[in-house]
Order: sequence, then C-alpha cells, then structure tokens
Amino acid sequence: MDTFKQYKPFFVFLFKFFAVYAGLTLIYQTYLNSFDEPAFEVDDFTEIVAVQVKWFTDAVGYDTQIEPHPTQASVKYILDGTYIARVVEGCNALSVMILFVSFVVAFRGSLKNTVLFIVSGILIIHILNIIRIGLLTMALIRYPQFEHVLHGVIFPAVIYGIVFLLWVIWVNKFSVHAGKND
Repeated sequence: MDTFKQYKPFFVFLFKFFAVYAGLTLIYQTYLNSFDEPAFEVDDFTEIVAVQVKWFTDAVGYDTQIEPHPTQASVKYILDGTYIARVVEGCNALSVMILFVSFVVAFRGSLKNTVLFIVSGILIIHILNIIRIGLLTMALIRYPQFEHVLHGVIFPAVIYGIVFLLWVIWVNKFSVHAGKND
C-alpha cells in the first residue's frame, strides 16, 4: 500500500489522462460515425481544413483546386493542375488535439489557465497543421520521390514536436507544479 501512496500522483495523472482521452475519442468517433461512409462523405472539419490549406497555398502563389474524391471519403488536393494529395480525416489533427487536451487536463492547472491554454494550444496546433499540410503538398510537387519521408517522418515529427513543446510549456509555466523546483 505504501507503493500506491508514494506513486498516487502518477496514478491520478494516468487515470485522468486516459479518462479524458477515452471520453473525447468517443465523442469524436460518434461525430465521425454521423457521416455516410458508403457515400464517401467527408466530415465537416476535414473539409474546413482542406479549404484552409487551399487558402494557404493560393496565398503563397500556387493555383489550387479542391474537390470531393469520387471513390474515397477524402478531398482531392490539386496543385498547379497536378493531383498531388488527398486530405483525409487523419489530416485534420483532431486526434492530435485530443491527445494535447488529455495531457493538459491530466497535468492540472487552475481552471482559467487550463481553459486558456487548451484554446490557445488547439489554435496553434490547427494553424500549424494547415501550414504543415500546405508545405507538404508544395514539397511533394517538387520532390515526389521523398513522399514517404516527408509524409511519414518529417511532417508528423513537426506536429508532434509542437505538441510536446506545448506540454513542456504547460508543465513548466502554467500547471500547479510550475515553479515548484525553482
């Protein structure tokens, strides 16, 4: 029993993390299940992400078109006349946001700090995800031979690296544990 008492804060953190993660994932999955998969219907948030990536690549000088994919639940992303990528549900970063929120809630802080940090963090993750997808598509048009490394290694490392950095900031600056080791 002494072991449990000694590690109680860790077990409380784990419980809160997994409870929030499971709850938010269940809500997200329920949201995704409301879309007609056999009709290849894309969820609204993924469509919003595709539109915002189009805006970004148009703003930096590319001619961008997006259109529903005829045989998959995705949005076709066409850059300078070349079909370069599909924007699918996994591209919208909502799963990453759920992971981010779960950690922040589990590593508690004041209600005000928690809410402000979650909202700010989600906004940062969303904006950087739009830029990430845009840069990825621009890189793929020039370097298609590096698709696996760009899509599978470098760009995921960027988004997860940002989330990790936000967690470090949360723990060291805003959580109830901030400044205790000074």
